[in-house]
Amino acid sequence: MFRDLSRPIETGMPTYPGDPAVTLAPDATHESDGYATGELRTGTHAGTHVDAPRHTLPEGETVDAADPGRYVFDAMLVDCRPLDPREPIDPAALPEPTRFDAEDAGEDAPDLLVLRTGWAAHWGTDRYRDHPYLSAGAAARCRELGAGVGLDTFGPDPTPSVPDAGGDEPDGTPAHDALLSDSLPIVENLCELDGLPERFRLYAFPLRLRDGDGSPVRAVAEWRADAPE
Repeated sequence: MFRDLSRPIETGMPTYPGDPAVTLAPDATHESDGYATGELRTGTHAGTHVDAPRHTLPEGETVDAADPGRYVFDAMLVDCRPLDPREPIDPAALPEPTRFDAEDAGEDAPDLLVLRTGWAAHWGTDRYRDHPYLSAGAAARCRELGAGVGLDTFGPDPTPSVPDAGGDEPDGTPAHDALLSDSLPIVENLCELDGLPERFRLYAFPLRLRDGDGSPVRAVAEWRADAPE
């Protein structure tokens, strides 16, 4: 079975605060030119996308330098709900490394944890900025597991809100840095996570952008029809 987990790219779609607006408009038309082409203007982190290490690390790997196989993930769905706005996700919400350590465990460690926070329901509203985020301990747990993260949010760090939330939230991009410094993948703005099985394959191939710091992707889940939820 297959399911598209990506947001449609369209004019006026939500973008991270300060990122370029997205426009998708006709260039040539059947009526005027006998064929159709369009013009797309977008930032590299619009919609459902992957972050390359270069996103937050000046000397990090670029999106075009990685082998394409790096974007085929053995994914595990982790239901973190219920969560409050701007609540940190603690390591207790994530799998224990010992779950995969035992020789008779019969389960391989995932290379991507897909965190279902429930914030996909707020796409297109100001509330989408008030998503939960990874605590330092949760980012460390991901590194211990050797797993990146996929999220139904703008990202693993807090997003500026309207008005400013203040409080004790971390500044900058500490969760991004912790993951990307180990070349652990980050896939952001996923959707349609309800009803997925616990384990599935996720394809999220980026555009081959020269020296790219990230890229929109068509994120597609694949699983067997008899896979347990």
